[in-house]
Order: sequence, then structure tokens, then C-alpha cells
Amino acid sequence: MYYLFYIIFVIVAVILDLVLSELLMANGQIGVMGKYGIVYPLFVLANVVPFWSVLVRRLHDVGKSGWWIFIALIPLIGWIWQFVLTVIDGQPCENRYGPNPKDL
Repeated sequence: MYYLFYIIFVIVAVILDLVLSELLMANGQIGVMGKYGIVYPLFVLANVVPFWSVLVRRLHDVGKSGWWIFIALIPLIGWIWQFVLTVIDGQPCENRYGPNPKDL
């Protein structure tokens, strides 16, 4: 659910940036970051730690260490494997990281 709301808010932030940049350009003013907006970068910066913590929690649900977050640094294959790890069902029983969150 976190990722769903994250994507929704990213889309809203990008739209806000586009609208604000068009308004500033129409008035002859230059935005803070030129033709690029500032809402999206601020939103992403504010959500780096929560995003990583949710991803690490999801990796723990499938029985992997949080260090598997760095698999995404491998071009293409890493992103695909990380995606697979986040969409597969978690372990049905308790693992070394704690109980199954669906049982709570």
C-alpha cells in the first residue's frame, strides 16, 4: 500500500511541477530550478528513508536480508530481481526476522 500511495503522490508532484513551471514561464518569471520543478525532488528527498525502510521490511517478509536492497545497483537484472522479490508472497511461517505480518 505504501508503494501505491508513493506512486500516486509522485504523479501529483510531477503534475504540480509542470503546472507551476508553466505558470512561472507564462508570467516571465524563472522558477527556482529553471524549467524543472522543485516539488518532485523535495518529495523524493523526504521519502528516501521511509521508502528504503518499507523495502527492507518487504525483503524481511520473504526471508532475505536488508542488504539485498543493493541488488538494484546491478543494471537491469538487479531492478528486475528486486521487483520479483517485492511481489512474491512472503514466507507463510515465522522466519528469523519475525512473524508473518499477515498472521498479526
